[in-house]
Amino acid sequence: MEIKTIGVVGAGQMGNGIAQVAAQSGLQVVMSDIANGFVQKGLTTISKNLDRMVEKGKIPSQKKDEIMGRIRGTIQVKEMAGTDFVVEAATENETLKLNIFKELDQVCRKEVILSSNTSSISITKIASATQRPQNVIGMHFMNPVPVMQLVEIIRGLQTCQETFDVVKSLSLKMGKTPVEANDFPGFISNRILMPMINEAIYALFEGVGTPEAIDT
Repeated sequence: MEIKTIGVVGAGQMGNGIAQVAAQSGLQVVMSDIANGFVQKGLTTISKNLDRMVEKGKIPSQKKDEIMGRIRGTIQVKEMAGTDFVVEAATENETLKLNIFKELDQVCRKEVILSSNTSSISITKIASATQRPQNVIGMHFMNPVPVMQLVEIIRGLQTCQETFDVVKSLSLKMGKTPVEANDFPGFISNRILMPMINEAIYALFEGVGTPEAIDT
């Protein structure tokens, strides 16, 4: 499956980061959110990120214009109908995500893979909102997306091998390092991160160090 255009549902911190990285890799991007203000804020964030890259000499100014030209904003999820792949990056709310996937399932072509950037919600549960569970998968980017290389690819119970292979290839095209995870709470990264954060709180509680020392 050749992916030329990807849809990103959610123009917030994660969504606009995913849109930026996708556009930088040469893909056309349709980025949606529930209000024009959110979409414009996402586009502005991407523009500022690229400005910093120009200032640091990482890309020429002409390249910035090319990247921005590949991103189109919308407030209509139905605009995802013309995309080849979708990443959902909405608020971490199970009901919201289920509703989004139900709508995406209705508007996107049957062969289109629907992925979620969720960091904690079951991919199998999300897939249950669709008629294509074999084409639903987790694609968990790390924050900030333009900087962090890791992407967790999470299989649901019915995710097929072809879907996994496509997402792995797409991750590599976007300059990321994909790792496979199964559908367990927290996946890999948060399964490791959360106990570390808890231990930091215990270290403060027991007087091991000051908040500043622990954070440092």
